[in-house]
Amino acid sequence: MGSLNAWELVAGARVGQTGLQVSTCSADTIGRVQARLDAGGLRQGIHHVYEHLKRNKALPDVQGLGVAVLDGHESHASYLRHCPGCLQRTLHLEAGDRIQFYHRQVTLMLLPGAPPGREAIRLLLDHEPQRVGEGEVETALRLLARVIPAYPRAFDLLLADALYGSASFFNFLLAHSKHARVLLKDERRDLYQDVAGLFDQVAPHPGRYRSRHCWWWDFSDLRSWAQVQAPVRVIRSLETYSVRRQLDQRDAPQTSDWIWATTLPATQVPTERAVGFGHQRWDIENYGFNELVNQWHSDHVFKHDSNAIECFLLVVFLAYNIFHAFLALHVKPAARKGKTQVFWARLIAAELYGELYKEVRPTRMPP
Repeated sequence: MGSLNAWELVAGARVGQTGLQVSTCSADTIGRVQARLDAGGLRQGIHHVYEHLKRNKALPDVQGLGVAVLDGHESHASYLRHCPGCLQRTLHLEAGDRIQFYHRQVTLMLLPGAPPGREAIRLLLDHEPQRVGEGEVETALRLLARVIPAYPRAFDLLLADALYGSASFFNFLLAHSKHARVLLKDERRDLYQDVAGLFDQVAPHPGRYRSRHCWWWDFSDLRSWAQVQAPVRVIRSLETYSVRRQLDQRDAPQTSDWIWATTLPATQVPTERAVGFGHQRWDIENYGFNELVNQWHSDHVFKHDSNAIECFLLVVFLAYNIFHAFLALHVKPAARKGKTQVFWARLIAAELYGELYKEVRPTRMPP
C-alpha cells in the first residue's frame, strides 16, 4: 500500500477463515509511533526470521561460501521538506543554486544458494542511515560492526561496488575473518596500473559466464596495495554477447570489461566461480532496491522523521523476507508456475479487501 491512509481503510476487516481481526489506528498515530519506536526490536525480528530459516536448512551456502552484498541507496530527495537527520547538497541549476535535502542508507543483503527443488531466498538483513558529514564507506563500516556480531556465520564473502575499494574496508573485513570483493575502476591506483601491464603480457584463458563468451585473466598474491594487510587477487573478465534490437530485431554484438579486486584465494575459489560472484553484486539492485521501490513503496516518506524513516524501512525488510520465504517454502512449484510475485501479493490484498467488503456490505439490497 502506497500510504498510511490506504492501510487505515482495512480497519475492522477479518482476514481468512480464521476470522483474524485487523485492528488499526489512525495514519497520524502510526507515523508518530514509528518516530518513537526502538529500531533494535525490529532488527531482532529480522534476526528471528533468519534463525528459523537457517535452522530449517532454507539458507544453504553458495558452493561452500556464505555470500552477502552491500550497497548504498538514496531513498528520497526534496527541496522543501527536511529534518535534522537530512543530508544536503547544493545543485547548480540554470535558475541558480538550490539546496536539496535527502536521506541515504547502506543496506546489506544475504545471497544464499537455492535449497534442493526450491528457489533461493534473498534476505535483507539490515540497513544503516548515513549521517551528516560522513561518507558511505564510514556508514557501511558502522553497519558491519553491528551485523557481524549478530550474524557471525551468515556470510564469508562480501560483495561491493568500486566505491568500497578502500584499505579501511578491506582491513576491517580481514580483521573479522571475512573476504571482500569490489569492482576495480580507479586507474590511478598502483594496483590497477600493475595489473594493466600484466594484461598485455599474459595471455588470457577462455571461459563462459552463462551465455557469454569470456576471456579471463587471474593474478593472485599481488602486493601493490601496500595499505591492505593481505595479498590481493585481481580478476578480469572480458565478455562478449549479443543484444537483440527492438527496431530491426537484429542481434547486435556487445562487449563488457570487468575487473575485480578480492582477498579470495585462488586455491579456494577458481576463476569461473569468482566471476560468478562478481556478477552477483547486481542482485541487490535487481532483486532488492528495484523491488522495494516499485512494489513495496519503500521510497515513500510516510513520516518525515529520521527514526520513523529508519523503522519504516526495517518493517519493509521484515515483510519482504517473510513474503519471499512464504513463496519459496510454502507455495508448491506447480502452483507458482506461470505466476509472478505481484500476482501473489495482489491475491493477499484481494483477500484482505474481500473480508473487509463482507463486513461493510449491506445485508439487504435496496429495491
